[in-house]
Amino acid sequence: MPDAVVIGAGPNGLVAANLLADAGWSVEVLEEQDRPGGAVKSGEHVEPGFVNDAFSSFYPLTAASPVMRGLELERHGLRWRHGPLVLAHPAADGSCAVLSRDLDETAASLDGFAAGDGDAWRDLLARYRRIEKPFLDALTTPFPPVRAGLAMALRLRRELPDFARFALLPVRRMGDEHFSGDGGRRLLAGNALHADLLPESAFGGFFGWFLCSLGQTVGYPFPEGGAGELTAALVRRLESKGGRVTCNAEVTEIVVRRGRAEGVRSTAGDVTASRAVLADVHAVALYLELLAPEHVPARVLDRIRRMELDPATFKIDWTLDGPIPWSAGEARRAPVIHVADSVDELSVTASELARRMVPADPFLVMGQYSMGDPTRQPEGKETAWAYTH
Repeated sequence: MPDAVVIGAGPNGLVAANLLADAGWSVEVLEEQDRPGGAVKSGEHVEPGFVNDAFSSFYPLTAASPVMRGLELERHGLRWRHGPLVLAHPAADGSCAVLSRDLDETAASLDGFAAGDGDAWRDLLARYRRIEKPFLDALTTPFPPVRAGLAMALRLRRELPDFARFALLPVRRMGDEHFSGDGGRRLLAGNALHADLLPESAFGGFFGWFLCSLGQTVGYPFPEGGAGELTAALVRRLESKGGRVTCNAEVTEIVVRRGRAEGVRSTAGDVTASRAVLADVHAVALYLELLAPEHVPARVLDRIRRMELDPATFKIDWTLDGPIPWSAGEARRAPVIHVADSVDELSVTASELARRMVPADPFLVMGQYSMGDPTRQPEGKETAWAYTH
């Protein structure tokens, strides 16, 4: 009987399992699919010899997270790769804003749109640096992050009211307040869209600023050999600690007795946990499928039934005869590309999505990794992907 059963071998489940194993717990992870990873998988899905990521591809928060760094996955075979640039955001007029791990290069790109915008970005980055450690701690520690929140407040002190306003800004407003040219505005807005926060949404500016700051400080790294190598390293580490991952094991019920989760029923058999059951699953699946209604507070059931999902995501993968010949030369040096002409175009796209329309000019996030990882494709070739809503 393991101390803990973890439902789902996605990245969250595997990280939780590793942390429990580090604490001396025996852990079994049950995964419905035929291999672990959840949305962190890769393989020769399109053409032999080409490795494509099935879902997620680059991992700035993973690289920045103190919890993930503490796992030391490099000791279990993970190798991070980077391109010459972090991100490029070209437009039809030939202009291209870039984000680089070299602050001078990022600043020079933004100054090319409007003199002084490079210094504006330096000021925004300095604001991030001031709260970087407690903020990352707050994101990666149990909720509520009381200690990390207090540390942030102490660092900000008199600036706290201004920072609260800053955090609430829509990305359109933040871009207008801090940049005179389109380059900085594009970088902020494109990154805010990663969090599905629209140009006029509250908190959108904060997320755009945060992701740009991550790109500036740690980059948008990707695993050598494909996203699945991140999963493989997590599994190897867990197994080295005595943990186990069982695939093709769909959990159909969480067994609750006397108000406590005591185990699970699965297609691979029942498993009893002596100490805890952790569920790395969608909230709807957890509260409406795995738990019987009598074990869930009525207010939680009501909220879950009213949950609104994001617009659908469409992704396409390519195997190419060579790198994409972008007309904006900087885009040929960036593994991650944002495609949208302006913040106004992003607002139009958002409006169309809100009206349940297919956008006429959808915002694209694209990836091209041969410049940083030659193991993913034959020499001289390219793998690429794009997704949109």
